[in-house]
Amino acid sequence: MSKKLGEAELYAFFRENGIAWEHHLHPPLHTVEESRQLRGDLPGAHVKNMFLKDRKGGLWLVTCLEDRQIRIRDLEKEVGAQKCSFGKADLLWEALGVEPGAVTPFALINDPEHQVRLVLDAQMLEQDPINAHPLNNRATTAISAGDFRRFLELTGHEPIIVDFDALEDKERARGAA
Repeated sequence: MSKKLGEAELYAFFRENGIAWEHHLHPPLHTVEESRQLRGDLPGAHVKNMFLKDRKGGLWLVTCLEDRQIRIRDLEKEVGAQKCSFGKADLLWEALGVEPGAVTPFALINDPEHQVRLVLDAQMLEQDPINAHPLNNRATTAISAGDFRRFLELTGHEPIIVDFDALEDKERARGAA
């Protein structure tokens, strides 16, 4: 396995590029529910992430608000992917340099060839700050939505912005029919 950047290098990148952040240390988290129980009143958007691979080998990182309930098939239609499944741990490491449970948009710092396409929840970007893991699940890093967008620009990742409210509305309508 190749060497990937970690938390210290991420924070050095933030410093070098004038991105302000707050670091919140906590026990390792593996689920959204664990995060809710431990974070207290930490403000802002709390996210969940899905690392997906489509049938043609395309890699996708989906970052959305933690409480989203969406069908992957609806998301595929929205972004032009087909037959996505969750990426395996070794592929996750090779593509983004993180392990399962630590998936984060900050891992795009480990994707200089832009192999991973990023999908973002439009409503998440309306909140401040945005909270995500710093390449491990033992801490949470909070940065402003503006600095989050700047991080993506600096890493060369153009996100696909999706209206997740509309996706959830489709699911609710399907359930009511």
